[in-house]
Amino acid sequence: MNKTIRRAAAFTLLLVLSLLIRATWVQFYEGRALADDKENRRNAIALYANPLGNIIVAGDAITGSARTTGSDLEYKRTYKDGSLYAAVTGYSSQVYGATQLEGIYQKLLDGSDIKLKNPLDTLTNKRADPGDVVTTIDPAVQKAAYTALGDKKGAAVAIDPRTGKILAVVSTPSYDPTKISAGDSSVWKKLKSDPDKPLVNRALRQPLPPGSTFKLVVAAAALENGLYEDVDAKTDSPDPYVLPGTTTRLKNENASAPCENASIRVALQYSCNNVFGKMAVDLGQDEVRAMAEKFGFNDTEQDVPVRAYASVYPTGMNKSSTALTGIGQFDVTATPLQMAMVSAAIANDGKLVSPHMVSQTSDSDGTVLEDYDDNAETQEIVSSDTARQLQSAMRTVVEDGTGTNALIPGATVGGKTGTAQHGEKNSKTPYAWFTSYAKSDANDKEVAVAVMVEQSDAARSEVSGGGLAAPVAKAMMRAALKG
Repeated sequence: MNKTIRRAAAFTLLLVLSLLIRATWVQFYEGRALADDKENRRNAIALYANPLGNIIVAGDAITGSARTTGSDLEYKRTYKDGSLYAAVTGYSSQVYGATQLEGIYQKLLDGSDIKLKNPLDTLTNKRADPGDVVTTIDPAVQKAAYTALGDKKGAAVAIDPRTGKILAVVSTPSYDPTKISAGDSSVWKKLKSDPDKPLVNRALRQPLPPGSTFKLVVAAAALENGLYEDVDAKTDSPDPYVLPGTTTRLKNENASAPCENASIRVALQYSCNNVFGKMAVDLGQDEVRAMAEKFGFNDTEQDVPVRAYASVYPTGMNKSSTALTGIGQFDVTATPLQMAMVSAAIANDGKLVSPHMVSQTSDSDGTVLEDYDDNAETQEIVSSDTARQLQSAMRTVVEDGTGTNALIPGATVGGKTGTAQHGEKNSKTPYAWFTSYAKSDANDKEVAVAVMVEQSDAARSEVSGGGLAAPVAKAMMRAALKG
């Protein structure tokens, strides 16, 4: 073999090796990236080639799948009472992806989850029959919240304090996910451009100033840190209270309320700003923050299993700003989920069971794959003595204070109202809040709720937690306590 032939053979061998290396790279590296690419049409074709598994509420499927016509996607997602459950399910769209439970459990619902496959399926990469997601949602509580909120812009959450099961998650205005499942661009554009933001889950993912409902957290910190012996001890609270380092007086909504040196019980009953503003300063921001974080504030990984936005208690404040946090203002923010957690922990004698809205996942035969009820963690937030004192004070709020609109015959109810100012110089309509718990006198049922009304048709002077949010909470609690 002459020199020229040897060089040609060597060059040809190098070309073959290069092609083999490139083919291997595409097959095992770029191929995986291409397969996972959201723009890869084959993924959508595979996803919607067969009916999806279902999301279950109280034994009934609230999702389904329907055959399409004139499309390479054989099925589209459908929803039963879609607007009612949109804050729970989210949507699964052929064009716009998947959110909420639809997104989190997409692989389980389309049959590609490894947990669904037997050894042969794994070997052949065969898609298994889809699984189902069983929620903790109580349809009666969900409907009560949705109906009571009506055309108001707001949100509500209900939790069973003893188990952590989320019984309702409602956000209004809502939307029907069926209308966007097939990728209707006109509906999608309308939803995206709507100033009321119906696609935003206000219950889990829109923290807002919680106003006076946050006073429960400050009261818990005061009792746990020994600032006051009990909820009936007189506090050191001048009225008016001047914010430290300023000439600004922290006013009370009711100028004639007995707020000077009021006890925690009376201060919650009349929602005395002077008491809790000074209390926050006396405790110091670090102690208030520590208690807030025990309840769940500043948790950036709050999964229920949908990732909730963190509720925030701020840092680096001066004393006047700390005083404002004592009444749930300044930079304090909370979701309805978070404030429901506060009431749930108090109602459960100081113990918070991890809130969750999925009870279990199962395969197509109904075999349980994961049981979230059995795996819910429990943390002690405050002592049982502190919790029971706060329960008592919250009952006073409902029986003799600002929360009488939440009274339920045949039940023990405790709550806290809140009206949070917002906008430059408080120029915008306040947010109305109510958080509460209820225990049936006839059975062993309990519930904790939080309601936030962001905007309604009520006149600004009529916006209050007791007036707007408490009736919604009452409807939810009544539904939850029925035998």
